[in-house]
Amino acid sequence: MADELTPETPEEEQPKKTHKQRKNGLYPGVSDELAESMRTGWADTELHGLEPIAQAEHTAARRAALSARFPGDRLVVPAGRLKTRSNDTEYPFRASTEYAYLTGDQTENGVLVLEPTGEAGHTAAIYLLPRSNRENGEFWLSGQGELWVGRRHSLTEAEQLLGIPAKDVRELAEALTEAEGPVRCVRGHDSVIESALTDKVTKERDEELRVYLSEARAVKDEFEIGELQKAVDSTVRGFEDVVKVLDKAEATSERYIEGTFFLRARVEGNDVGYGSICAAGPHACTLHWVRNDGDVRSGDLLLLDAGVETHSLYTADVTRTLPVNGTYTDIQRKIYDAVYESQEAGIAAVKPGAKFRDFHDASQHVLAEKLVAWGLLEGPVERVLELGLQRRWTLHGTGHMLGMDVHDCAAARTEAYVDGTLEPGMCLTVEPGLYFQADDLTVPEEYRGIGVRIEDDILVTEDGNRNLSAGLPRTSVEVEAWMARLKG
Repeated sequence: MADELTPETPEEEQPKKTHKQRKNGLYPGVSDELAESMRTGWADTELHGLEPIAQAEHTAARRAALSARFPGDRLVVPAGRLKTRSNDTEYPFRASTEYAYLTGDQTENGVLVLEPTGEAGHTAAIYLLPRSNRENGEFWLSGQGELWVGRRHSLTEAEQLLGIPAKDVRELAEALTEAEGPVRCVRGHDSVIESALTDKVTKERDEELRVYLSEARAVKDEFEIGELQKAVDSTVRGFEDVVKVLDKAEATSERYIEGTFFLRARVEGNDVGYGSICAAGPHACTLHWVRNDGDVRSGDLLLLDAGVETHSLYTADVTRTLPVNGTYTDIQRKIYDAVYESQEAGIAAVKPGAKFRDFHDASQHVLAEKLVAWGLLEGPVERVLELGLQRRWTLHGTGHMLGMDVHDCAAARTEAYVDGTLEPGMCLTVEPGLYFQADDLTVPEEYRGIGVRIEDDILVTEDGNRNLSAGLPRTSVEVEAWMARLKG
Protein backbone atom coordinates (compact mmCIF):
# COMPACT_ATOMS: atom_id res chain seq x y z
CA MET A 1 0.00 0.00 0.00
CA ALA A 2 1.45 3.37 -1.00
CA ASP A 3 2.39 5.86 1.69
CA GLU A 4 0.99 9.33 1.04
CA LEU A 5 2.79 12.62 1.47
CA THR A 6 1.35 14.49 4.42
CA PRO A 7 1.53 18.28 4.28
CA GLU A 8 0.30 18.44 7.87
CA THR A 9 3.53 16.86 9.19
CA PRO A 10 5.47 19.35 11.38
CA GLU A 11 8.53 20.80 9.64
CA GLU A 12 10.95 19.26 12.13
CA GLU A 13 9.70 15.81 11.10
CA GLN A 14 10.16 16.47 7.38
CA PRO A 15 13.28 15.37 5.49
CA LYS A 16 16.04 17.96 5.00
CA LYS A 17 15.02 20.49 2.35
CA THR A 18 16.85 22.51 -0.25
CA HIS A 19 16.52 26.29 -0.24
CA LYS A 20 13.91 26.13 -3.01
CA GLN A 21 11.90 23.54 -1.11
CA ARG A 22 11.98 25.53 2.16
CA LYS A 23 10.62 28.71 0.60
CA ASN A 24 7.52 26.93 -0.70
CA GLY A 25 5.18 27.21 2.30
CA LEU A 26 2.13 25.55 0.71
CA TYR A 27 3.98 22.34 -0.10
CA PRO A 28 6.43 21.41 2.66
CA GLY A 29 9.04 19.06 1.26
CA VAL A 30 8.01 19.70 -2.35
CA SER A 31 10.02 21.69 -4.87
CA ASP A 32 8.52 24.74 -6.55
CA GLU A 33 8.90 23.03 -9.90
CA LEU A 34 6.93 19.94 -8.85
CA ALA A 35 4.28 22.06 -7.10
CA GLU A 36 3.77 24.13 -10.22
CA SER A 37 3.62 21.01 -12.37
CA MET A 38 0.92 19.50 -10.19
CA ARG A 39 -1.18 22.70 -10.32
CA THR A 40 -1.61 22.73 -14.05
CA GLY A 41 -2.26 20.59 -17.09
CA TRP A 42 -5.44 18.92 -15.92
CA ALA A 43 -8.56 18.53 -18.11
CA ASP A 44 -11.96 19.75 -17.01
CA THR A 45 -13.86 16.61 -15.87
CA GLU A 46 -17.09 18.25 -14.74
CA LEU A 47 -20.09 16.02 -15.56
CA HIS A 48 -23.13 17.66 -17.16
CA GLY A 49 -26.76 16.67 -17.64
CA LEU A 50 -26.81 14.08 -14.85
CA GLU A 51 -30.11 12.32 -14.17
CA PRO A 52 -31.46 12.25 -10.60
CA ILE A 53 -30.82 9.04 -8.64
CA ALA A 54 -33.63 6.47 -8.74
CA GLN A 55 -34.93 7.27 -5.27
CA ALA A 56 -34.77 11.09 -5.52
CA GLU A 57 -38.56 11.45 -5.66
CA HIS A 58 -38.91 9.23 -2.59
CA THR A 59 -36.19 10.96 -0.55
CA ALA A 60 -37.89 14.30 -1.26
CA ALA A 61 -41.17 12.91 0.11
CA ARG A 62 -39.36 11.64 3.21
CA ARG A 63 -37.83 15.07 3.84
CA ALA A 64 -41.24 16.68 3.43
CA ALA A 65 -42.73 14.35 6.05
CA LEU A 66 -39.80 15.08 8.38
CA SER A 67 -40.32 18.81 7.89
CA ALA A 68 -44.01 18.52 8.76
CA ARG A 69 -43.21 16.58 11.93
CA PHE A 70 -40.80 19.18 13.38
CA PRO A 71 -41.99 22.65 12.28
CA GLY A 72 -39.76 25.54 13.32
CA ASP A 73 -36.76 23.37 14.24
CA ARG A 74 -33.42 23.23 12.47
CA LEU A 75 -32.80 19.54 11.68
CA VAL A 76 -29.26 18.20 11.29
CA VAL A 77 -28.60 14.69 9.98
CA PRO A 78 -24.92 13.71 9.45
CA ALA A 79 -23.60 10.87 7.30
CA GLY A 80 -20.66 10.23 9.60
CA ARG A 81 -16.90 10.22 9.22
CA LEU A 82 -14.24 7.69 8.40
CA LYS A 83 -13.18 5.49 11.31
CA THR A 84 -9.62 4.32 11.79
CA ARG A 85 -9.07 0.59 11.47
CA SER A 86 -5.35 0.60 12.22
CA ASN A 87 -2.79 3.39 12.18
CA ASP A 88 -3.39 5.20 8.85
CA THR A 89 -5.99 2.88 7.31
CA GLU A 90 -9.74 3.28 7.66
CA TYR A 91 -12.73 0.98 7.67
CA PRO A 92 -14.84 1.07 4.51
CA PHE A 93 -17.29 3.92 4.96
CA ARG A 94 -21.01 3.26 5.37
CA ALA A 95 -23.22 6.33 5.66
CA SER A 96 -25.62 6.55 8.57
CA THR A 97 -28.97 5.00 7.79
CA GLU A 98 -30.88 8.18 8.63
CA TYR A 99 -28.77 10.28 6.27
CA ALA A 100 -28.93 7.81 3.39
CA TYR A 101 -32.68 7.37 3.89
CA LEU A 102 -33.30 11.10 3.56
CA THR A 103 -30.81 11.93 0.78
CA GLY A 104 -29.74 8.83 -1.15
CA ASP A 105 -26.16 10.04 -0.71
CA GLN A 106 -23.47 7.84 0.85
CA THR A 107 -20.35 10.01 1.08
CA GLU A 108 -18.40 10.58 4.28
CA ASN A 109 -18.62 13.94 6.05
CA GLY A 110 -21.94 14.76 4.40
CA VAL A 111 -24.62 16.52 6.44
CA LEU A 112 -28.26 17.18 5.62
CA VAL A 113 -29.65 20.37 7.15
CA LEU A 114 -33.29 21.41 7.08
CA GLU A 115 -33.55 25.12 7.83
CA PRO A 116 -36.94 26.29 9.15
CA THR A 117 -38.76 28.88 7.06
CA GLY A 118 -41.01 30.22 9.78
CA GLU A 119 -43.61 28.31 11.75
CA ALA A 120 -43.99 25.66 9.05
CA GLY A 121 -41.80 24.34 6.29
CA HIS A 122 -38.06 24.00 5.73
CA THR A 123 -35.48 24.51 3.02
CA ALA A 124 -33.12 21.57 2.66
CA ALA A 125 -29.41 21.74 1.86
CA ILE A 126 -26.84 18.99 1.72
CA TYR A 127 -23.35 19.86 2.88
CA LEU A 128 -20.58 17.89 1.18
CA LEU A 129 -16.87 17.93 0.54
CA PRO A 130 -16.32 19.63 -2.82
CA ARG A 131 -13.82 18.39 -5.41
CA SER A 132 -10.23 18.32 -4.14
CA ASN A 133 -8.44 21.65 -4.56
CA ARG A 134 -5.70 21.45 -7.21
CA GLU A 135 -4.32 24.92 -6.49
CA ASN A 136 -3.21 24.16 -2.91
CA GLY A 137 -2.18 20.56 -3.65
CA GLU A 138 -4.87 18.93 -1.53
CA PHE A 139 -5.84 16.57 -4.35
CA TRP A 140 -2.47 14.79 -4.31
CA LEU A 141 -0.89 15.63 -0.92
CA SER A 142 -3.80 14.82 1.36
CA GLY A 143 -4.46 11.19 2.24
CA GLN A 144 -8.09 11.81 1.32
CA GLY A 145 -7.27 13.72 -1.84
CA GLU A 146 -8.78 12.50 -5.08
CA LEU A 147 -5.53 11.09 -6.47
CA TRP A 148 -5.44 8.79 -3.44
CA VAL A 149 -9.05 7.77 -2.91
CA GLY A 150 -10.79 8.63 -6.17
CA ARG A 151 -12.88 11.37 -7.68
CA ARG A 152 -15.90 12.69 -5.83
CA HIS A 153 -18.80 14.63 -7.28
CA SER A 154 -18.67 18.38 -7.47
CA LEU A 155 -21.33 20.28 -5.57
CA THR A 156 -23.10 21.05 -8.85
CA GLU A 157 -23.09 17.37 -9.81
CA ALA A 158 -24.41 16.42 -6.38
CA GLU A 159 -27.29 18.86 -6.75
CA GLN A 160 -28.29 17.28 -10.06
CA LEU A 161 -28.11 13.75 -8.68
CA LEU A 162 -29.78 14.28 -5.31
CA GLY A 163 -32.20 17.10 -6.07
CA ILE A 164 -30.96 19.10 -3.08
CA PRO A 165 -28.95 22.36 -3.05
CA ALA A 166 -25.34 21.40 -2.18
CA LYS A 167 -22.90 23.49 -0.15
CA ASP A 168 -19.36 23.17 1.20
CA VAL A 169 -19.43 21.15 4.43
CA ARG A 170 -16.21 22.76 5.62
CA GLU A 171 -18.21 25.93 6.32
CA LEU A 172 -21.02 24.20 8.20
CA ALA A 173 -19.63 23.81 11.72
CA GLU A 174 -19.00 27.54 12.09
CA ALA A 175 -22.42 28.35 10.65
CA LEU A 176 -24.11 26.00 13.11
CA THR A 177 -22.18 27.52 16.01
CA GLU A 178 -23.55 30.95 15.12
CA ALA A 179 -27.07 29.79 14.28
CA GLU A 180 -30.00 30.63 16.55
CA GLY A 181 -33.25 28.84 17.31
CA PRO A 182 -34.15 25.25 18.27
CA VAL A 183 -32.04 22.48 16.77
CA ARG A 184 -32.35 18.70 16.62
CA CYS A 185 -29.45 16.46 15.55
CA VAL A 186 -29.04 12.74 14.89
CA ARG A 187 -26.23 11.89 17.28
CA GLY A 188 -23.45 9.36 17.22
CA HIS A 189 -22.09 9.92 13.72
CA ASP A 190 -20.16 13.20 13.54
CA SER A 191 -18.34 14.59 16.58
CA VAL A 192 -17.40 17.83 14.80
CA ILE A 193 -21.03 18.68 14.06
CA GLU A 194 -22.13 17.65 17.54
CA SER A 195 -19.46 19.88 19.10
CA ALA A 196 -20.73 22.83 17.07
CA LEU A 197 -24.21 22.21 18.48
CA THR A 198 -23.22 21.55 22.10
CA ASP A 199 -25.17 24.46 23.58
CA LYS A 200 -28.12 24.24 21.19
CA VAL A 201 -29.44 20.68 21.51
CA THR A 202 -30.78 18.40 24.22
CA LYS A 203 -30.66 14.62 24.40
CA GLU A 204 -34.43 14.48 24.73
CA ARG A 205 -35.11 16.51 21.59
CA ASP A 206 -32.48 14.64 19.61
CA GLU A 207 -33.92 11.33 20.71
CA GLU A 208 -37.34 12.38 19.43
CA LEU A 209 -35.78 12.97 16.02
CA ARG A 210 -34.03 9.58 16.05
CA VAL A 211 -37.21 7.78 17.09
CA TYR A 212 -39.25 9.50 14.39
CA LEU A 213 -36.78 8.54 11.66
CA SER A 214 -36.76 4.95 12.91
CA GLU A 215 -40.54 4.66 12.87
CA ALA A 216 -40.79 6.41 9.49
CA ARG A 217 -38.91 3.50 7.92
CA ALA A 218 -41.43 0.87 9.09
CA VAL A 219 -43.66 1.09 6.01
CA LYS A 220 -41.63 0.77 2.82
CA ASP A 221 -42.38 2.69 -0.37
CA GLU A 222 -42.25 1.03 -3.79
CA PHE A 223 -38.59 1.88 -4.31
CA GLU A 224 -37.65 0.26 -1.01
CA ILE A 225 -39.67 -2.87 -1.73
CA GLY A 226 -37.91 -3.19 -5.07
CA GLU A 227 -34.51 -2.83 -3.43
CA LEU A 228 -35.35 -5.43 -0.79
CA GLN A 229 -36.41 -7.86 -3.49
CA LYS A 230 -33.17 -7.14 -5.35
CA ALA A 231 -31.19 -7.83 -2.15
CA VAL A 232 -33.05 -11.09 -1.59
CA ASP A 233 -32.60 -12.25 -5.19
CA SER A 234 -28.84 -11.72 -4.95
CA THR A 235 -28.85 -13.52 -1.61
CA VAL A 236 -30.58 -16.53 -3.19
CA ARG A 237 -27.80 -16.67 -5.78
CA GLY A 238 -25.24 -16.40 -3.00
CA PHE A 239 -26.75 -19.42 -1.24
CA GLU A 240 -26.59 -21.35 -4.51
CA ASP A 241 -22.92 -20.38 -4.83
CA VAL A 242 -22.24 -21.83 -1.38
CA VAL A 243 -23.93 -25.16 -2.09
CA LYS A 244 -21.80 -25.58 -5.21
CA VAL A 245 -18.53 -25.29 -3.23
CA LEU A 246 -19.33 -27.26 -0.09
CA ASP A 247 -16.70 -29.81 -1.05
CA LYS A 248 -14.07 -27.08 -1.05
CA ALA A 249 -15.36 -25.80 2.29
CA GLU A 250 -14.90 -29.30 3.72
CA ALA A 251 -11.27 -29.14 2.65
CA THR A 252 -10.74 -25.74 4.29
CA SER A 253 -13.18 -24.20 6.81
CA GLU A 254 -16.33 -22.14 7.31
CA ARG A 255 -14.36 -19.19 5.92
CA TYR A 256 -14.58 -20.66 2.43
CA ILE A 257 -18.35 -20.35 2.76
CA GLU A 258 -18.06 -16.81 4.09
CA GLY A 259 -15.76 -15.78 1.24
CA THR A 260 -17.95 -17.41 -1.38
CA PHE A 261 -21.05 -15.54 -0.25
CA PHE A 262 -19.09 -12.29 0.13
CA LEU A 263 -18.02 -12.50 -3.51
CA ARG A 264 -21.67 -12.49 -4.61
CA ALA A 265 -22.42 -9.57 -2.27
CA ARG A 266 -19.60 -7.47 -3.67
CA VAL A 267 -20.26 -8.33 -7.31
CA GLU A 268 -24.00 -7.62 -7.20
CA GLY A 269 -24.31 -5.24 -4.27
CA ASN A 270 -22.47 -2.93 -1.92
CA ASP A 271 -21.48 -5.44 0.74
CA VAL A 272 -22.99 -7.99 3.08
CA GLY A 273 -25.69 -6.42 5.23
CA TYR A 274 -24.16 -7.92 8.39
CA GLY A 275 -21.44 -10.38 9.32
CA SER A 276 -22.31 -13.67 7.65
CA ILE A 277 -23.04 -16.55 10.03
CA CYS A 278 -21.51 -19.68 8.46
CA ALA A 279 -22.02 -22.06 11.35
CA ALA A 280 -21.24 -25.73 10.77
CA GLY A 281 -21.87 -28.54 13.24
CA PRO A 282 -22.32 -27.40 16.86
CA HIS A 283 -21.46 -23.81 15.91
CA ALA A 284 -25.04 -23.60 14.63
CA CYS A 285 -26.11 -23.45 18.29
CA THR A 286 -24.28 -20.12 18.70
CA LEU A 287 -26.78 -17.55 17.49
CA HIS A 288 -24.30 -15.01 16.13
CA TRP A 289 -21.38 -17.23 15.16
CA VAL A 290 -19.29 -14.93 12.94
CA ARG A 291 -15.79 -16.25 13.64
CA ASN A 292 -16.38 -18.72 10.81
CA ASP A 293 -13.14 -20.59 11.49
CA GLY A 294 -14.52 -24.06 12.21
CA ASP A 295 -14.48 -27.30 10.29
CA VAL A 296 -17.15 -28.21 7.74
CA ARG A 297 -17.81 -31.95 7.96
CA SER A 298 -19.92 -34.36 5.96
CA GLY A 299 -22.80 -35.53 8.13
CA ASP A 300 -23.09 -32.20 9.96
CA LEU A 301 -25.49 -29.33 9.30
CA LEU A 302 -24.49 -25.91 8.02
CA LEU A 303 -26.55 -22.99 9.32
CA LEU A 304 -26.01 -20.17 6.84
CA ASP A 305 -27.48 -16.81 7.87
CA ALA A 306 -26.47 -14.14 5.36
CA GLY A 307 -27.74 -11.23 3.31
CA VAL A 308 -26.59 -9.09 0.40
CA GLU A 309 -26.79 -5.31 0.86
CA THR A 310 -27.72 -3.43 -2.31
CA HIS A 311 -25.90 -0.35 -3.57
CA SER A 312 -28.70 1.71 -2.02
CA LEU A 313 -28.04 0.01 1.38
CA TYR A 314 -31.12 -2.23 1.68
CA THR A 315 -30.29 -5.68 3.02
CA ALA A 316 -31.72 -9.16 2.88
CA ASP A 317 -31.58 -11.48 5.90
CA VAL A 318 -32.08 -15.15 5.06
CA THR A 319 -31.20 -18.40 6.83
CA ARG A 320 -31.15 -21.98 5.65
CA THR A 321 -29.84 -24.99 7.56
CA LEU A 322 -28.33 -27.41 5.06
CA PRO A 323 -26.93 -30.93 5.32
CA VAL A 324 -23.30 -30.63 4.26
CA ASN A 325 -23.44 -33.94 2.37
CA GLY A 326 -26.86 -33.17 0.87
CA THR A 327 -28.98 -35.53 3.02
CA TYR A 328 -30.44 -35.01 6.48
CA THR A 329 -30.04 -37.74 9.07
CA ASP A 330 -33.23 -38.92 10.77
CA ILE A 331 -32.72 -36.76 13.86
CA GLN A 332 -31.67 -33.73 11.79
CA ARG A 333 -34.77 -34.10 9.65
CA LYS A 334 -36.99 -34.45 12.72
CA ILE A 335 -35.70 -31.18 14.17
CA TYR A 336 -35.63 -29.39 10.82
CA ASP A 337 -39.21 -30.38 9.99
CA ALA A 338 -40.36 -29.11 13.40
CA VAL A 339 -38.76 -25.73 12.75
CA TYR A 340 -40.29 -25.62 9.27
CA GLU A 341 -43.76 -26.32 10.72
CA SER A 342 -43.17 -23.55 13.26
CA GLN A 343 -42.14 -21.13 10.51
CA GLU A 344 -45.20 -22.00 8.43
CA ALA A 345 -47.41 -21.08 11.39
CA GLY A 346 -45.51 -17.82 11.86
CA ILE A 347 -45.71 -16.79 8.21
CA ALA A 348 -49.45 -17.53 8.15
CA ALA A 349 -49.90 -15.05 11.01
CA VAL A 350 -48.31 -12.18 9.06
CA LYS A 351 -51.10 -10.05 7.60
CA PRO A 352 -52.42 -6.49 7.82
CA GLY A 353 -54.22 -5.79 11.07
CA ALA A 354 -52.43 -8.56 12.96
CA LYS A 355 -50.37 -7.70 16.01
CA PHE A 356 -46.62 -7.73 15.46
CA ARG A 357 -46.24 -10.34 18.20
CA ASP A 358 -48.74 -12.75 16.59
CA PHE A 359 -46.27 -14.48 14.31
CA HIS A 360 -43.86 -15.01 17.20
CA ASP A 361 -46.59 -16.49 19.37
CA ALA A 362 -47.75 -18.80 16.57
CA SER A 363 -44.24 -20.07 15.92
CA GLN A 364 -43.43 -20.56 19.59
CA HIS A 365 -46.65 -22.51 20.14
CA VAL A 366 -45.61 -25.08 17.53
CA LEU A 367 -42.11 -25.42 18.97
CA ALA A 368 -43.51 -25.86 22.48
CA GLU A 369 -45.83 -28.59 21.20
CA LYS A 370 -42.87 -30.42 19.64
CA LEU A 371 -40.74 -30.18 22.78
CA VAL A 372 -43.59 -31.60 24.87
CA ALA A 373 -44.28 -34.36 22.34
CA TRP A 374 -40.60 -35.34 22.34
CA GLY A 375 -40.61 -35.61 26.11
CA LEU A 376 -38.15 -32.77 26.63
CA LEU A 377 -40.70 -30.65 28.52
CA GLU A 378 -43.63 -31.57 30.72
CA GLY A 379 -46.94 -30.25 29.40
CA PRO A 380 -49.47 -28.94 29.00
CA VAL A 381 -48.24 -26.62 26.23
CA GLU A 382 -50.01 -23.60 27.75
CA ARG A 383 -48.01 -24.09 30.96
CA VAL A 384 -44.77 -24.30 29.00
CA LEU A 385 -45.53 -21.08 27.13
CA GLU A 386 -46.68 -19.24 30.25
CA LEU A 387 -43.41 -20.05 32.01
CA GLY A 388 -41.31 -19.63 28.86
CA LEU A 389 -39.71 -23.05 29.34
CA GLN A 390 -39.28 -23.60 25.60
CA ARG A 391 -36.83 -20.73 25.50
CA ARG A 392 -33.99 -22.97 26.72
CA TRP A 393 -33.92 -24.30 23.15
CA THR A 394 -35.63 -21.55 21.10
CA LEU A 395 -33.62 -18.69 22.63
CA HIS A 396 -34.56 -15.69 20.48
CA GLY A 397 -37.51 -13.75 19.12
CA THR A 398 -39.01 -15.05 15.91
CA GLY A 399 -38.33 -12.01 13.75
CA HIS A 400 -37.70 -8.30 13.32
CA MET A 401 -38.25 -5.44 10.91
CA LEU A 402 -35.98 -5.39 7.86
CA GLY A 403 -34.79 -2.57 5.64
CA MET A 404 -31.67 -0.39 5.48
CA ASP A 405 -30.61 -1.89 8.80
CA VAL A 406 -30.80 -5.64 9.18
CA HIS A 407 -32.60 -4.97 12.49
CA ASP A 408 -34.49 -2.00 11.10
CA CYS A 409 -36.53 0.54 13.06
CA ALA A 410 -34.63 -0.39 16.23
CA ALA A 411 -35.17 3.00 17.90
CA ALA A 412 -38.96 2.88 17.44
CA ARG A 413 -41.18 3.07 20.50
CA THR A 414 -42.43 -0.24 21.88
CA GLU A 415 -46.03 0.72 21.18
CA ALA A 416 -45.19 1.46 17.54
CA TYR A 417 -43.15 -1.69 16.97
CA VAL A 418 -43.36 -4.89 19.04
CA ASP A 419 -46.71 -3.87 20.53
CA GLY A 420 -47.89 -2.41 17.25
CA THR A 421 -50.02 -3.60 14.34
CA LEU A 422 -48.80 -4.82 10.96
CA GLU A 423 -49.53 -2.66 7.91
CA PRO A 424 -49.09 -3.22 4.16
CA GLY A 425 -45.56 -2.25 3.17
CA MET A 426 -43.88 -3.50 6.32
CA CYS A 427 -41.14 -6.06 5.78
CA LEU A 428 -40.02 -8.44 8.50
CA THR A 429 -38.21 -11.71 9.05
CA VAL A 430 -39.82 -14.91 10.31
CA GLU A 431 -37.02 -17.06 11.72
CA PRO A 432 -37.83 -19.68 14.37
CA GLY A 433 -35.09 -22.03 15.52
CA LEU A 434 -34.23 -24.91 17.81
CA TYR A 435 -30.75 -25.14 19.33
CA PHE A 436 -29.52 -28.08 21.37
CA GLN A 437 -26.15 -27.17 22.82
CA ALA A 438 -23.37 -29.75 22.65
CA ASP A 439 -23.08 -29.76 26.46
CA ASP A 440 -26.83 -29.86 27.24
CA LEU A 441 -27.34 -32.88 29.51
CA THR A 442 -31.11 -32.36 29.66
CA VAL A 443 -31.64 -33.75 26.15
CA PRO A 444 -30.77 -37.14 24.63
CA GLU A 445 -27.25 -37.33 23.22
CA GLU A 446 -28.49 -37.56 19.62
CA TYR A 447 -29.93 -34.03 19.89
CA ARG A 448 -26.75 -32.41 21.19
CA GLY A 449 -24.86 -30.11 18.85
CA ILE A 450 -27.76 -29.70 16.41
CA GLY A 451 -28.97 -26.19 15.66
CA VAL A 452 -31.62 -25.37 13.05
CA ARG A 453 -32.98 -22.01 11.94
CA ILE A 454 -35.09 -21.20 8.87
CA GLU A 455 -35.52 -17.52 8.03
CA ASP A 456 -37.39 -15.74 5.27
CA ASP A 457 -38.08 -12.08 4.44
CA ILE A 458 -41.82 -11.44 4.45
CA LEU A 459 -43.59 -8.39 3.00
CA VAL A 460 -46.98 -7.48 4.42
CA THR A 461 -49.41 -6.98 1.52
CA GLU A 462 -52.97 -5.67 1.30
CA ASP A 463 -54.40 -9.20 1.44
CA GLY A 464 -51.79 -11.10 3.45
CA ASN A 465 -48.09 -11.46 2.79
CA ARG A 466 -45.48 -12.25 0.17
CA ASN A 467 -42.35 -14.27 0.82
CA LEU A 468 -39.59 -12.29 -0.88
CA SER A 469 -37.16 -15.18 -0.41
CA ALA A 470 -39.42 -17.89 -1.82
CA GLY A 471 -36.73 -18.56 -4.42
CA LEU A 472 -34.97 -20.74 -1.84
CA PRO A 473 -36.53 -24.11 -0.92
CA ARG A 474 -37.72 -24.56 2.65
CA THR A 475 -38.96 -28.12 3.24
CA SER A 476 -36.34 -30.77 3.99
CA VAL A 477 -37.25 -32.75 0.86
CA GLU A 478 -37.06 -29.64 -1.34
CA VAL A 479 -33.70 -28.65 0.17
CA GLU A 480 -32.21 -32.05 -0.58
CA ALA A 481 -33.47 -32.02 -4.19
CA TRP A 482 -32.20 -28.45 -4.68
CA MET A 483 -28.75 -29.32 -3.34
CA ALA A 484 -28.57 -32.43 -5.53
CA ARG A 485 -29.31 -30.33 -8.64
CA LEU A 486 -26.69 -27.73 -7.78
CA LYS A 487 -24.01 -30.26 -6.90
CA GLY A 488 -24.97 -32.22 -9.90
